[in-house]
Amino acid sequence: MRGGSLAVGAPAPGLRRFSPRNHAQIRLVCFPHAGGSAGTYRTWAEQAPDDVEACAVQYAGRGDRYHEEAAENMGDLVGPIATELAAAPGTLVLFGHSMGAVAAYETARRLSVRGHHPAALIVSGHPAPSLARGDTVHQGTDAELLADLRRLGGTERNLLDDDDLMEVLLPTIRRDCQVIETYHWQPGAKLRIPIAVLYGNEDEEVWVTRLTPGTQ
Repeated sequence: MRGGSLAVGAPAPGLRRFSPRNHAQIRLVCFPHAGGSAGTYRTWAEQAPDDVEACAVQYAGRGDRYHEEAAENMGDLVGPIATELAAAPGTLVLFGHSMGAVAAYETARRLSVRGHHPAALIVSGHPAPSLARGDTVHQGTDAELLADLRRLGGTERNLLDDDDLMEVLLPTIRRDCQVIETYHWQPGAKLRIPIAVLYGNEDEEVWVTRLTPGTQ
């Protein structure tokens, strides 16, 4: 990836720069979890070191892209952002949590194929891509989807109890669940970049034996 300062210009359609640092040497690109938006990482952008610009991907169907139709599969989700990032100057580090971990991984693969290798990939809250489960939560009722969100515990209870808000958000959350639950890892060239994997000791969804199989 080309080095040097980050260029000044209008935000990319899918990338949000909450605290632009035009002379930063590293751009940390953050990929939200299922149902999440770029705003999740606003405080990261504000608190990042001076030489790091933390920005975030805004998936279609939420935030200021609410009126765009959310992606139905991983290729449609990451394809446009990979194209945007391939033209971005500076050194890229990709971070993703949960569904965002797989999105960041697949984006890194697409960039590497184009010869624009990120400097590093950081992922959390998801098993290795080749071990992704084919769950069917996205096919359930709204009540079943809400029950799974409560089980995961990543969303504030007062938001889940707001019927009007959930009526607006659930279609996009369901699409995100479809994206990750229908994702199938495909073999290909291994990433030749540093990869850091983060997980919680009490995470019931991820454990160490499912993080880094040799096929990655």
